[in-house]
Formats: sequence, C-alpha cells, structure tokens
Amino acid sequence: MATSRSSKSAGEPADQPIPEGDDVAKEVQRATAKAQEQGFYGVETDPTPNEHYTVAGVVEGKPTPETDPEAAAEARKAAGLN
Repeated sequence: MATSRSSKSAGEPADQPIPEGDDVAKEVQRATAKAQEQGFYGVETDPTPNEHYTVAGVVEGKPTPETDPEAAAEARKAAGLN
C-alpha cells in the first residue's frame, strides 16, 4: 500500500494508507494535500472567537482584529508577527 506524506501540525487530518488502484482515495488524498499546502489545516492563528464575526457580534460591538487595535495586536502576537 502507498502512503502519502504525514501530517506534522496539530489540527491537520491524519494520512491514511491508500490501497493500490484506489483512484477515489488517491483523489481525496490529493485534495487534502492541496488544502494543507494552502494552509486550510493547522493551528488557528486568530484567537478571536468566531461569534465576533457574526452579525450579532458586530451589532454588539464585539472586537475583531479588523475593528479594534487591541484585538489586532493580540492576533498579530498569536500569529508570531510581534
């Protein structure tokens, strides 16, 4: 059985053995690998709760990095940019 490269970061999907001749599994693994390369899996760098980005959160004035300098500084620090 062929096995694709292993995940290294928390939050990434684990690789699975791909049976020889299983074209569907190969395509799924290819799509997963592409998503990993694009950064769709891994450690979340923005510590802002998702609820702050909802209509209710915006109406309530909940801070986001885009609207609040302190939240922006916290997000930059979490991303390792400060």
